[in-house]
Amino acid sequence: MKYDKYYVEASRSFLKFEFYSEGPKGKIKKQVVFKPFEDNPTVFNLGFGDVDATGEINDTAITNNQDSQKVLATVALTVYKFYEKHSNCYVFATGSTKTRTRLYRMGVANNLEEIRNDFEVFGFIRKSWEPFEKDRDYEAFLIKKKR
Repeated sequence: MKYDKYYVEASRSFLKFEFYSEGPKGKIKKQVVFKPFEDNPTVFNLGFGDVDATGEINDTAITNNQDSQKVLATVALTVYKFYEKHSNCYVFATGSTKTRTRLYRMGVANNLEEIRNDFEVFGFIRKSWEPFEKDRDYEAFLIKKKR
């Protein structure tokens, strides 16, 4: 993506990534985790959020650190890195709220041409998956790296 990104630390498995958001609210630790679905281990759920005091991801935290574009670009970077070790898998993503899902949809739509260079992108709407199109109100997203 063409946006600035934060430096990311990756686990050896490339299933967990950490970085810090920096802005008016200070330096806030963020984490992206890819977990396989039990019933389909080739599909990984993308979990993302602030790391709370217990070390867990809080995916409902509102940071307001005035760097949302940079944070989303960094999350997108982790998807690219995930695929370095997990090339034959799908990544499933949805927001913890409708507002966040809408934010993610706008991020994909605004960068769709670039994303489609490397990935197939699908949106979930009306109980089925379809190729992602701009201006559709998707409930979730599925990404597959092109070969």
